Amino acid sequence: MRVTPEFIAGLPKAELHVHHVGSASPRMVAELAARHPGTVPSDLEELRRFYEFRDFAHFIEVYLAVVDLVRTPEDIRYLTYEVAREMAEGQSLRYAELTCTPYTSVRPHDPEPGMPIEAYTEAIEDARVAAERDFGLVLRWVYDIPGEAGLPSADATVDFALHHRPEGLVGFGLGGPEIGVPRAQFQPHFDAARAAGLRSVPHAGETTGPETVWDALRLLGAERIGHGTSAAQNPELLAHLAATGVPLEVCPSSNIATRAVARLEDHPIRAFRDAGVTVTVASDDPPMFGTSLNREYEIAADLLDLDADGVADLARTAVRVSFAPEDVRARVLGEIDAYVAAGKDPA
Repeated sequence: MRVTPEFIAGLPKAELHVHHVGSASPRMVAELAARHPGTVPSDLEELRRFYEFRDFAHFIEVYLAVVDLVRTPEDIRYLTYEVAREMAEGQSLRYAELTCTPYTSVRPHDPEPGMPIEAYTEAIEDARVAAERDFGLVLRWVYDIPGEAGLPSADATVDFALHHRPEGLVGFGLGGPEIGVPRAQFQPHFDAARAAGLRSVPHAGETTGPETVWDALRLLGAERIGHGTSAAQNPELLAHLAATGVPLEVCPSSNIATRAVARLEDHPIRAFRDAGVTVTVASDDPPMFGTSLNREYEIAADLLDLDADGVADLARTAVRVSFAPEDVRARVLGEIDAYVAAGKDPA
């Protein structure tokens, strides 16, 4: 029986691949653009046109323009709290690992540096505590290296993670462009982060081939792979992912918007599932791609021919492969089971 949008909207969920600044909705961007007038429009209709991406490079250009609007600790606190509100309201998120890029806010190597890392950390932590209190949403952080900024950003990010570690930090990642940004150069940074107990969750294989995924596994010790789209091109890699249980964080709408995949019907999520690879569904930068976690679940249900039980299993998988505290995992899994047992799907 076909799953309904209403069932998906009410299903308790976890999200494991979603970016902090990339989650700024037009409402939030308009507020930030009004605070800091410049290249980003504050009109909602103009913002929609602003988010029409030509390719991955153009997406990065637009993303960094929005990053530039987040300039003060007050901006960080506002953004984080409002992102949490939109995650919890209407999407039934109970847990999220939000990928943050402190380097782009602290900007330690700029002629005019940004905010101190201490102020950044205090702002996200204040919002995290408030979000759990006000919305029942448990937030954890992944600090990621912006690959386009090279080794100086990696040095700074690992320093932030190790010496200014917020209570909610659980993971260490790598984002930004893959082309021209070899993964091997970041191995020492991931080694240091992993030695400190952080989990390795780099992006790989989104706009490059399977070798980038292999590098993330072999050199960076990846425990989950962000995107991993090109893994479908390599049967040996698929078999390895299936055998080791390393999950792929799959973001279908993102892959279409950045032209990593030409059409939804060409998306490799079915090939991943059929090869036995563990898959989680995520939204990446949802407002920028005109989507939500609910919508990504609807797309996955269509691409994988899932009924309500299958969609609930997707939600359970995300919880199980998360880095949530054990009590949070148990609670959210119990909520999923109770929701399904209550038969809330009107179909």
